[in-house]
Amino acid sequence: MAYTMNPNLPRLRMQAAKLVINQDWSTRQVARYTGFDHSTIVRWVEKAKLSNRLLIPTESSRPKHHPLSLPRETVLAILKHREQYHRCAEVIHHQLSKEGYTVSLSSVKRTLKRHGLIYPSKWKKWHVYPARPLPEKPGILVEIDSMQEGLPEEHLHLYALIDVCSRWAYAKAVETINSWQSVAFYRKARETARFNFQMIQSDHGSEFAKWFSKQLKVEGVEHRHSRVRKPMDNGHVERFIRTLQQECLSRIPRSLKAWEKTIPEFIHYYNTERPHMGLGMKTPLEMVQSY
Repeated sequence: MAYTMNPNLPRLRMQAAKLVINQDWSTRQVARYTGFDHSTIVRWVEKAKLSNRLLIPTESSRPKHHPLSLPRETVLAILKHREQYHRCAEVIHHQLSKEGYTVSLSSVKRTLKRHGLIYPSKWKKWHVYPARPLPEKPGILVEIDSMQEGLPEEHLHLYALIDVCSRWAYAKAVETINSWQSVAFYRKARETARFNFQMIQSDHGSEFAKWFSKQLKVEGVEHRHSRVRKPMDNGHVERFIRTLQQECLSRIPRSLKAWEKTIPEFIHYYNTERPHMGLGMKTPLEMVQSY
């Protein structure tokens, strides 16, 4: 039968087996009585004879062997290198490759993790992800992100922000991206918006790090980080940036001066004139005014 977590099934298994062992029922009688397959009852009886417990516990459904699992020799070589040299997974992977072992870096990391040999860094910041609120009104959930474009020597930067409920958006070109610029951009967007911000959601970029969170907390705004490897958490602002690139930035010269002049004009058009299919062909400003 399918794997189950029914808490009553371990005791039921033993009771069914006892009908055969203690009351001389046949396994087929018990199968008809309980509704389980005959072969299942036979296995339960065999387990009950070898146990003095009051139940037959549910065993793990994990397979005992996988055809693509690492050979035992490779696993032992990984553990030996770790114990002998105390090096990281990347170095162990390099050494094993030189010795003729065929193994991927991810397999080395997974093996070390399974044996408890990967220790979390004391410098790593672990984020707590509060429940994502339902954006029933403007300001309940506002997504923020940054973008850079061009080669390293000629990077152009901008910040973008969007309210999930009304799709009201704001963007600004900047010379550089850091925590101070993030706070300044957030405050400018809050002044421009016609509603209060309750929660700001960002990715894990350094520009939205601990200092940024503290500044929001002082002003009574919660800061929520999007979950790791969950790009759709911040999908609204990501899509807004794409719209900004396609409908605005691609049509003007690539310079900070051109961006500073044109982006505010596009934002005004986006919020007040551009109809949104997701809003029933309303504009973000019309959605804000409806609350």
